[in-house]
Amino acid sequence: MGKRTGPAEVRRLLVALDNVYIERCSRTIKYQHIFLNPADNGRQLYQGIEEWLHSYHHRDHQVIDRVKPIQRYQNAA
Repeated sequence: MGKRTGPAEVRRLLVALDNVYIERCSRTIKYQHIFLNPADNGRQLYQGIEEWLHSYHHRDHQVIDRVKPIQRYQNAA
């Protein structure tokens, strides 16, 4: 018989899946903004990431049929 999956195993799988998306997001921010625009201080870093995230959410994305993520979010709400 196969191994039964309990609540603890399911939680571990969900956490691992969450980590994939978080790691992908942090890698994208690093390569598309932070490495290209080194900040002099924390405030400048924060403002730069904030601006980058705004532009990221308001541009077309190939993966979601050339739709802006902000539009998908607003349509889902």
